[in-house]
Amino acid sequence: MAERIYLNNEWKFSNSFEEAMILPKFDASKLVSVRIPHTVKETPLHYFDENEYQMVSGYIRKLDIPAKHKGKKLLLTIDGAAHSCEIYVNGTKAGEHHCGYTAVTVDITEYINFGEENTLVVKVDSRESQNIPPFGFVIDYMTYGGIYRDVYLDIKNPTYMSDVFVSTRLADKFVDDNNVLCCGKSAVVTEVSLENATDGITFRQYMRKKNSDEEYRLIGEQIATEGQDVAVLSFNTGEVEVWDVESPTLYEIKTQMYKGDELLDESIVAIGFRKAVFKKSGFYLNGRKFKIRGLNRHQSYPYVGYAMPESMQKMDADILKKELGLNAVRTSHYPQSHYFLDRCDELGLLVFTELPGWQHIGDEQWKQQAVINVEDMIRQYRNHTSIVLWGVRINESVDDDEFYERTNAAAARLDSTRATGGVRCYKKSNLLEDVYTYNDFVHTGNNRGVDKKSAVTSNMEKSYLVSEYMGHMFPTKTFDWEEKRAEHAIRHANVLEDVLKNDDIAGSFGWCMFDYNTHKDFGSGDRICYHGVMDMFRNPKLAAAVYASGQHETPVLEISSTMDIGEHPGCNRGETYIFTNADSVKMYKGDAFIKEYTHDRKDYKYLENPPIKIDDYIGDLLQTGENMPKGQAEEVKSILNEVAKFGLYNMSKTAMAKAGKMMLVHHMSMDDAVKLYNKYIGDWGGESVAYRFEAIKDGEVVATVTKAAVINPDIRADVSHNELVEKNSYDVAAVRINAVDESGNVLPYYNDPVILEAKGAIELIGPSVMALSGGMGGTYVKSKGKKGKGKLIIKTVNGIEKEIDFTIDK
Repeated sequence: MAERIYLNNEWKFSNSFEEAMILPKFDASKLVSVRIPHTVKETPLHYFDENEYQMVSGYIRKLDIPAKHKGKKLLLTIDGAAHSCEIYVNGTKAGEHHCGYTAVTVDITEYINFGEENTLVVKVDSRESQNIPPFGFVIDYMTYGGIYRDVYLDIKNPTYMSDVFVSTRLADKFVDDNNVLCCGKSAVVTEVSLENATDGITFRQYMRKKNSDEEYRLIGEQIATEGQDVAVLSFNTGEVEVWDVESPTLYEIKTQMYKGDELLDESIVAIGFRKAVFKKSGFYLNGRKFKIRGLNRHQSYPYVGYAMPESMQKMDADILKKELGLNAVRTSHYPQSHYFLDRCDELGLLVFTELPGWQHIGDEQWKQQAVINVEDMIRQYRNHTSIVLWGVRINESVDDDEFYERTNAAAARLDSTRATGGVRCYKKSNLLEDVYTYNDFVHTGNNRGVDKKSAVTSNMEKSYLVSEYMGHMFPTKTFDWEEKRAEHAIRHANVLEDVLKNDDIAGSFGWCMFDYNTHKDFGSGDRICYHGVMDMFRNPKLAAAVYASGQHETPVLEISSTMDIGEHPGCNRGETYIFTNADSVKMYKGDAFIKEYTHDRKDYKYLENPPIKIDDYIGDLLQTGENMPKGQAEEVKSILNEVAKFGLYNMSKTAMAKAGKMMLVHHMSMDDAVKLYNKYIGDWGGESVAYRFEAIKDGEVVATVTKAAVINPDIRADVSHNELVEKNSYDVAAVRINAVDESGNVLPYYNDPVILEAKGAIELIGPSVMALSGGMGGTYVKSKGKKGKGKLIIKTVNGIEKEIDFTIDK
């Protein structure tokens, strides 16, 4: 039987590789002790040079292999080393790999001294001068360096299964007559790759629902053909629950390989039974037409770049699904952590993943490596049910038919069950893939959200998908002024509306989930692209509420304004919006009810819960407070509300006509109007007023937001988890830190420093002093390798202090 040993601990690291390190007796005592995942260089939050992490570094680890394993096969896997690596065992080169985003597995058996101490050395090249994807020209994201994903050793029998690819077949219809998802009869087809195959091999396959108390049930047994290197198993599974975005049921398929009564090897793969099809009319999931709604995700984090463990990878998937209410994600522009993909499988989050690259296509050697990258990506990731589309074209590259015929052929050979796409920023490009995936940046705020399919694709008979929108078209910071943050949100809503309107667009992926560090050639000069609907610490900007309003699990209520008139030019409020997934929102001024708002379909006919414009700050107060007749009160109110938004000198002709009527018919003067405006809407010299908003769902108040003058700012710290569990390596908890008012609203101009202190069995990732940006920031704490208690202390310069307790377990 196989045994897996994780090798993430007890490494020694040098940021300057020397050839002497390869020697088995090299003295590594003076090197730095590190644990995997590891980055070669922790970087500042912004204003740092990408050359800081570009180096040739070395990792050294002692490896004790007991004599009892002699006669076994030893397979070493590095799941991610950015960006090239060479592996040495006891001074001899055992293998190399030239992609920072896929795994490398090396058979190190012949280099091992069984029963003795062995030396494992990994030379890692993170320089961007290498002739491999994505390098060769400029890149719009930092690429970092180091062994940043798991390292493990598989100990196997000489005859073993080197790869097990499980695909599913749904034999019955899987929706009922009312188009409701139901169970269906199915089968699994499994390709098993064999190493050192011998005669007399038998396969047995079992199945059970994942995370259940069920016993495995045998679904089939098959004798291998003599001399066979690849065996194809096909067994009926009976009726199963279909995997879907709302009900992501997974099953474990256990494949065992026997010779006689001896169990030689075993594999357990978690899969879901689903049918995902791209047609010219759109995307279909389990027979139902389905609109993809997602965001693009980079795999980077503040300070440590790519180097984050399992919990943080899964947290991003949780944010996408549970906080933002999305049904899909694109892993731009490279394959990402299996932990992230595992969580997508579990949550029902559809995935579009692609080969590494960004715009540039290199020489023939470069292209050969890119084809290898496609092959590795598909072999290593094809058991993830969540993946519905392979990206086999370099992001935003020009046409190169000969090259892309090779990448498409590799995908077809290795996985015929999924469609292929290739991300373009060009219209009418040559289409060799199944789906024309296009980055549509046409929207500029006051025009159409996206182009029509017919204006972009070169083949109307194939499917069409928007793979990016927004992003660099309107970069928005958490500390930008209020009206820009609101426009950022509205632009996202406008694009989503148009994607829904165009029935033959399969869906869309916005750019992007969160802000990210970038090269000197891009971003805002501080090495950050502010393209996200969240900041780098995963704090939501206002635009995040556009997406969150599309989900039903958690009540959403966000107001685009602090209601402080001095935030706006001339104290004119401009447009203020409500973002909610509630049935309605009641607005109060002080204790006076103003208006109950519902989702108006005037501007958004397709978006389920579109933004709501606030158009009334007065309600019935002119009638109750001024004894004004209803008809007159309504006309005066409409004038004052318009002046509040756009100013006295930007009134519409309709409002000016109403004002003239008030003067002629009701003998109102300008002084009367100014007094009413100051009293009921507010201006300089008036007393600030509190506004309250209540979200109503099924007749109940499910969320409340109060906007009032801030008296006592506070700090709120949201922690991903308080119990850190060391499994195969250290664990990390994310702490999202917000400056808030008494009602919990983020204070967008609170940019003061925060002092962080970790005590006990935890340590900080990043600096101990940081400044909030737009009232937002964060930090990370990691376990130190032992059980115990830890405490994070957060202090501000004005005396606010918070303590967060952690428990560390193993």
